[in-house]
Formats: sequence, structure tokens, C-alpha cells
Amino acid sequence: MQVIKTVEELKTIRKELNGTIGFVPTMGALHDGHISLIKEARANNDFVIVSIFVNPTQFLKGEDLSTYPRKEEADMKICQMCKVDFLFMPDINTMYEEDEVLIKAPQNSYVLEGLTRPGHFDGVLQVVLKLFNLTRPTNAYFGKKDVQQLALIQQMVKNLFIDINIVPCDIVREISGLALSSRNVYLSAEQKQEALKISKSIYMAGNLIAKGERNSKVVKEKIYEVLENLDVEYVKIVNKKFDEINTIEPSNTIILVVVRFGKVRLLDNIWM
Repeated sequence: MQVIKTVEELKTIRKELNGTIGFVPTMGALHDGHISLIKEARANNDFVIVSIFVNPTQFLKGEDLSTYPRKEEADMKICQMCKVDFLFMPDINTMYEEDEVLIKAPQNSYVLEGLTRPGHFDGVLQVVLKLFNLTRPTNAYFGKKDVQQLALIQQMVKNLFIDINIVPCDIVREISGLALSSRNVYLSAEQKQEALKISKSIYMAGNLIAKGERNSKVVKEKIYEVLENLDVEYVKIVNKKFDEINTIEPSNTIILVVVRFGKVRLLDNIWM
């Protein structure tokens, strides 16, 4: 595995690569969710590039940019074990200049996560576009846990005529059911136990729908019952365009749950 720090080095290496390229962009603190993306890329491409960059433009004022978990040595070992060919680890001065051309996320980025974190997706699309331009992958791999992010990246690729195949990958969970996240390390043992109610609530919702329930209001009420006494930021039932729906639409419904534990926001969802 070759570790790359500069844009110039990455460009030089990229010119020499012939074959399919799988790309996995990350912010580090790699866990089994990231590993599943890397393994998918490894299985289906000639070369695999992983990037690790904690992107400042997607953090809002007061969020955890300064304390976001950083585990460079461990991350490098994980990438090596997963047979990554190239690991791109730039610093902020490599990725950003003082006077930047800014990417503006579309209007549908200001609902759900974008409503709570206005401007967040501008920063996400900004860095992802930069990384796409540098790596020029055949396939790029993203997890379904950040479903709105995934949809906006797919939209960006379509709108800007970028010749990259975006591969959505299933949520990876702990044995307990908790969706894996780099921010799970912030949780106390008690909070982690309480957080299991999140996956429990969406599994329950999935079972209700499988048994024929189609009323979104009923499903949401049942979810809130499971999440009782938690700091629930939102429970939404939407179609794949992220419009809220009153009636469950098979194969076109996503149930999203966001719960806060202090400053930690945990996201989860289920696609129906």
C-alpha cells in the first residue's frame, strides 16, 4: 500500500493506472462499516483508493471538528489489511485554498439533515467533487446510513455529467443492532445501551409495514413509543425524493430516525 500526501503525487500515480478504480472517501476512525465499503471496492475493481480527510467545510460552528476521532496509525493498518492500493491522506492546505469556488447543494438539501445543519451538504459536495476530480474512479462507494448524503452525491454526479458509478452499500451494524458510526466512541456504556432503542424502533416499523400497515402516522407513533425518554430530533417517513408521505409506498419509502445523546447525533434508517 502506498500512502499519498500531495495532490501532485496522486495525479502522477493516477495517470499511470490502467483498469477499474474503486474509491472509498472517508474521514478516518475506520470501523467495520468502512471496511465493508473497502472490501466491496476490492472485490470489484483492479485498484482501490481510500481517502482519509476530516473535511472542515461540512462542520458547522459548534460541531465536533476539533474533537472528531482521529486514528491515523490504526486506519493505515486497517487499509493495509484490506489490501488498499493507495491511501490518500491530505491536510487542509492541500485540499483548500483561501479563495475557493464554492459548490452549492440543491434545494432538497435543506430538509432533514440540511434543515438541522444548514450548509453541511455544501461542504460535503465540495470535498467529494474535489476527491472525484483527483481520483477519477470507475466506482465510488457510500453507505446507506447517510442516505441524504448518498442521494445528493448521486444527484451531483448526474447533474454535472460526472462519469462515475455511485455504489450504495448496506448499513453495517454491531451485533446489538446499533448502526456503526465513528461517533459511537463518544457514547458512555449507559448511552450505548439506550441507543439500541433506535434500531429496535426501525425494525419494529419494518415489521409493522411487512404485516400490512400503510399509515405513516401510525408507524411514527409506534416508533416514538419505542424511543420514549430519548432526545429524539426527528422521525420522518419519506419517499426517495425525501418528500414526507402519509401513506407507505412499497419500494419507495425510507424511515429516518435521529436521536441526540448530549452533543452526539445518531442517525439510522430503513428502506422499505
